[in-house]
Amino acid sequence: MLRNTGYAAERPPGVSAPPPAPFLKWAGGKRQLLARILAAVPARMGTYYEPFIGGGAVFFGVVARGLAFERAVLGDANEELVRCYQAVRDDVTGVIAALRPFKYDRDVYYRVRERDPAKLSDAKRAARLIYLNRCGYNGLYRVNREGRFNVPFGRYKDPVICDAPRLEAASRALRRAKLVHGDFEQTIAGAARGDFVYLDPPYVPLSATSSFTAYAKTPFDAAAQARLARVLRALGAGRVQALLSNSDCAETRALYDRRFSESVPVRRAINSVAAGRGAVGELLVKSYAY
Repeated sequence: MLRNTGYAAERPPGVSAPPPAPFLKWAGGKRQLLARILAAVPARMGTYYEPFIGGGAVFFGVVARGLAFERAVLGDANEELVRCYQAVRDDVTGVIAALRPFKYDRDVYYRVRERDPAKLSDAKRAARLIYLNRCGYNGLYRVNREGRFNVPFGRYKDPVICDAPRLEAASRALRRAKLVHGDFEQTIAGAARGDFVYLDPPYVPLSATSSFTAYAKTPFDAAAQARLARVLRALGAGRVQALLSNSDCAETRALYDRRFSESVPVRRAINSVAAGRGAVGELLVKSYAY
């Protein structure tokens, strides 16, 4: 049964535009940590780098707070995610038009999930991802070994599928950014003193049921975590201001210098076991004591 058009209408005349904010739900979202993270971002910087863009909460927060940067470089290993951001940036009108007809319906969801994104236009490809994200279980993004999205239909009450004002605000913010699909180390290769880098990788799992590394065809494994720690140390050696977030556990404690780290308790709702949905520690690590 069709329950809802899932459409948030454009703002009426005279109503100011909303500040930029995430239009996708994403595991490990930074809403609870955002104030602490933004406090570590300089008021002015050359280039703002974020190579694990995810839901984009920190980038949109930087823009909404009016922190000044000359340019932004945003990236991710998830090609579908980067393409979605590119389409929202370059053709938000087309994305909204493609998204508007979608309904919150189980059969529709599975038909859309089966579509080959490579055969869709950029706007329709982005609309497909947004729809699956808004209606899929817990807002997860998960792919199988062939790289195909395989999250089941979610359980919501009248979810908003097409939030036009939010998409338009995101589009305006993204026009100031270069969007890159690729490895994090390559994305930030040009970072230099005067820039700022925020690193938000797939977290080191705290348990077998809390591992969310299947965002792309290549999982972010222990070797990638160790390489990321080396990159953060190299940024610090070059006096590049950088901040990293990760789970607070023995593995991350061993990877990062305790002098520049802070543990922050947050509540996480994404866990397959209800008892595991509670306060957990997250580690914030600076590249050096700036």
